[in-house]
Amino acid sequence: KIWFAVALGLLLPFSYAHTDFFTSIGHMTDLINTEKDLVVSLKDYIKAEESKLEQIKKWAEKLDQLTATATKDPEGFLGHPVNAFKLMKRLNTEWGELENLVLKDMSDGFISNMTIQRQFFPNDEDQTGAAKALLRLQDTYNLDTDTLSRGNLPGVKHKSFLTAEDCFELGKIAYTEADYYHTELWMEQALKQLDEGEVSSADKVYILDYLSYAVYQQGDLGKAMMLTKRLLELDPEHQRANGNMKYFEYIMAKEKEANKSSTDPEEQLEKETEVKKKDYLPERRKYEMLCRGEGLKMTPRRQKRLFCRYYDGNRNPRYILGPVKQEDEWDKPRIVRFLDIISDEEIETVKELAKPRLSRATVHDPETGKLTTAHYRVSKSAWLSGYESPVVSRINTRIQDLTGLDVSTAEELQVANYGVGGQYEPHFDFGRKDEPDAFKELGTGNRIATWLFYMSDVSAGGATVFPEVGASVWPKKGTAVFWYNLFPSGEGDYSTRHAACPVLVGNKWVSNKWLHERGQEFRRPCTLSELE
Repeated sequence: KIWFAVALGLLLPFSYAHTDFFTSIGHMTDLINTEKDLVVSLKDYIKAEESKLEQIKKWAEKLDQLTATATKDPEGFLGHPVNAFKLMKRLNTEWGELENLVLKDMSDGFISNMTIQRQFFPNDEDQTGAAKALLRLQDTYNLDTDTLSRGNLPGVKHKSFLTAEDCFELGKIAYTEADYYHTELWMEQALKQLDEGEVSSADKVYILDYLSYAVYQQGDLGKAMMLTKRLLELDPEHQRANGNMKYFEYIMAKEKEANKSSTDPEEQLEKETEVKKKDYLPERRKYEMLCRGEGLKMTPRRQKRLFCRYYDGNRNPRYILGPVKQEDEWDKPRIVRFLDIISDEEIETVKELAKPRLSRATVHDPETGKLTTAHYRVSKSAWLSGYESPVVSRINTRIQDLTGLDVSTAEELQVANYGVGGQYEPHFDFGRKDEPDAFKELGTGNRIATWLFYMSDVSAGGATVFPEVGASVWPKKGTAVFWYNLFPSGEGDYSTRHAACPVLVGNKWVSNKWLHERGQEFRRPCTLSELE
């Protein structure tokens, strides 16, 4: 009983209820500790069961020897009064005690721990979210299923692989989303691993059932028939497969008949055009290419205009004697990076302040004007005010000194931690003309500029990309990037549309400051030209 009391104390590493674990690696780390504590509790339960069995075993061995002797000469054995007394005692008392020992449930402590802890476990939404993240990473970074299944990813420290059963589960999740493309990929991978001899609880019949239907839904009738035939070889009585086979044969016969009577080239062209329409939008392709590092390359002439320098914040007294390192990342829009601009100690303080408050990141709904979660933003965020900590106040002052902009009208420092395949698809930071009320409640005008701290290195993926211009800015711990969202005229700079690429390997922490128009009238005066 002592063991379980200790384990129970260990099993409460955090007190918040379940909140979208898959959207933050930072919060998922707590689950690692939870699982470790559960393993300790499970081992204690196993020891208790082993101890119980050891007692029963010793009792059985003792009685085995005793009864072996007694049965050879029962009368002579019982002629000894002590043996007669002990026989009465054993059958009246000791066998009852043994019965109680056998019936004793040693799992109470472990089950109690599980019951308490289950309320903090991930749920179906988390499992689906993590599965969709793998599919998103697969698409964005052009990864084949075998590469993902074998865990052959760049920069991994702890290699892991997917079993045939894992692949089957991924395929099923894609299937429930009517994503037959990924259903086919992952069911085929599960089948491949089973064909290669992997021992698994996954059943080929079930896999082929899903796979044949997914293939049929994508229009490949011939392959669907071939897979259904293979299923029927394994299970000739499979009711659905037999029904599907008859239906496929009927459809195939109808198609052959139709092909004989119609070979119109215009009809074929219409079909090809329809397939092309289903393809990704051009921005999506640009975004994914930039995430893979395949973006547009600057011409040498443009590259010559990019410099690195020591920057004193336009003769700011705090930086005249100790200027900071600054380098140009892009020319139009101008994106600059500040190096060694936030210390490791400051980063840890900001993370510690933010972590207990992290909640699912939201976006402005242009129709309602309210904040809402969105599938295209997978992260958790928290907001920190300058009065809460000298560190946050110091960071705010640093941003004001180096940008020359007033931070008193800026939004609070937003800290974000990205989850499994965490991303934020292409978006604008500023409010467009069709969103006149985007920041009305703040009363500070539009977002004039963005300051973004990178608070961690990312092993693979996680770049900030600008699809309109082809720029990719890669995370580097301790640095920050800055750009203006508005022209001096107050018009939005649409070339600043940007995205946070999915994190392929690693843990991405950032913090950002959105600076607003109010208070900048004399710091960044308006111009007469709309695009200046």
